[in-house]
Amino acid sequence: MRIAVISDIHSNVYALNEVLSDIQKKDIDMTVCTGDLVGYGTRPNEVIETLRKENILTIMGNYDEAIGNLKIICGCDYPDPKDAEKAGLSMHFTGQETTSKNKEYLRNLPKEATFTFNNKTIRFVHGSTRIINEYLKENSKEADEVMSELVEDILVCGHTHIPYAKYYGEKLLVNAGSVGKPKTNRPDANYVIIDIKNEDEVSKTSSSVEVEIVEVAYNFEKMSKEIEENDTLPNDFARLIRLGSSK
Repeated sequence: MRIAVISDIHSNVYALNEVLSDIQKKDIDMTVCTGDLVGYGTRPNEVIETLRKENILTIMGNYDEAIGNLKIICGCDYPDPKDAEKAGLSMHFTGQETTSKNKEYLRNLPKEATFTFNNKTIRFVHGSTRIINEYLKENSKEADEVMSELVEDILVCGHTHIPYAKYYGEKLLVNAGSVGKPKTNRPDANYVIIDIKNEDEVSKTSSSVEVEIVEVAYNFEKMSKEIEENDTLPNDFARLIRLGSSK
């Protein structure tokens, strides 16, 4: 079972289109999105409508929850007041731009999903199993705590915008990274492919689960320029997209 997992698109339909095109070229059985469709970028409606058209299973992210429920904050941790102010501008624009129909869609997204394939149970969330906006950064205390309590074999999340895969004993934690606002110090979109092998395939390899991190080039200048031409969104968002950076 080969599962493509995308996350944190953040209203960047140009990155999303290239990633979906890349997924179509691969032998993928299922595509899942772990949330944060909106925020930061200029195209929230196009992102939502693309995922709906493609019938992609989508988990609610903290931005999705906020916009869907008409909240004024996204629930992210912003130690720097300037970052909090910029996030507020993003929320204002996205709330104004997103249609009522699409807000309803965001509001009704599931907060998690669990499946079993080839005797492996996989659970999808946005932040963590505990809180929608908890960061499970690689090698963090929070990740240790969550994985020590995990019942399933595999936990898949997003939210950090940095893809990785790490085993905690026999349990696997996978972060799907970010399609529209990566923080890898490279502007390319990224996503992951999780290959849960059947018994015949396991005999030919050292692991029953393999994870591939995929980077996809796209026209990030197009999104960056749209942000700079927008009257509400901070120009700094364009800089972060060009750099693939958090700061």
